[in-house]
Amino acid sequence: MFGRSPGHGLHQTRISMTSSAILPLGWSAILILATFPAPLRAQYSQTIIRAEVNLIRVLFTAFDRRGRHVTGLTNGDVEIYEDGVRQSLEYFRKQTDAESQEEPLAVALLMDTSGSVKDKLPLEQTIAIDFLKRVLRPQRDRAAIVRFDTRVTPVQDFTDDIGQLESALQSLVSGGTTALYDAIYLASEEKLKSAPGRKVMVVVSDGEDTSSKTTRKQAIEAAQRNDVTIFAVGINSQGSRPEFVPLKEFAQETGGRFFNSRPATREMTRVFHEMVETLKQQYDVFYYSTNQKKDGTFRAIKILLKKKHARVQHRVGYYAPR
Repeated sequence: MFGRSPGHGLHQTRISMTSSAILPLGWSAILILATFPAPLRAQYSQTIIRAEVNLIRVLFTAFDRRGRHVTGLTNGDVEIYEDGVRQSLEYFRKQTDAESQEEPLAVALLMDTSGSVKDKLPLEQTIAIDFLKRVLRPQRDRAAIVRFDTRVTPVQDFTDDIGQLESALQSLVSGGTTALYDAIYLASEEKLKSAPGRKVMVVVSDGEDTSSKTTRKQAIEAAQRNDVTIFAVGINSQGSRPEFVPLKEFAQETGGRFFNSRPATREMTRVFHEMVETLKQQYDVFYYSTNQKKDGTFRAIKILLKKKHARVQHRVGYYAPR
């Protein structure tokens, strides 16, 4: 198990470039500013005299009505609202811009190893290794492996060593029940909370939670508080047609995507390749919230595009600092 058990007392707001934060005047604000992209850093290096700021970051992906990624967006194409109030964009970028390549990617891969996936696990292991090889940039991005069945167990800490990640995946064995919510909660709080850069969680599972102590709401809140984007892969068994409601909700609430896949090599390969492409097509926006209250409340976010027939996927909101 991880070092701590799930519970409300662990919900902390951490100051980082990837989460909303109140930055006090002085060295701490300068330290945080140093982690921003170069244009944003230059733009605000002269305004650090503010007593406190509430800089919000939102990652989003845009699709046309055929489900294809919308490319070539600029800040003039985007409108962002918080609790219905329009916000002023401070910075806009696409993740594949040359400058954004400086930002690392932190991937927590959560593998369902409950008894019901025993016949599917070998294929999942093989495809997951291929996914990590495609998505991780050497000496920049890192991944961690977490298994969950009756318990949640870290198998491999963050590393960019594909060999170590492959060995960790190949060591997985199946058995027990499914603690899905515990796994998402603990991976958000224990693995991804302090990780630099974009925080991505990939969950591979074939069913709903059967044994967690954490609720689904608590797991979603943990991911939202720590700015984690969840990509979920629901594995369909032959002859079964599960609805995957929890996995769909985790993806929707955090701005990720849900993929429905049958346990076949071609199908799962397609799903993971599409996930890699989505990560490459993410856009990044920053804004200062007009609501400066430090009340810990949830703030709803809505991004609209001026392009016709385009839809946007992004996290539904964030929790204000206290």
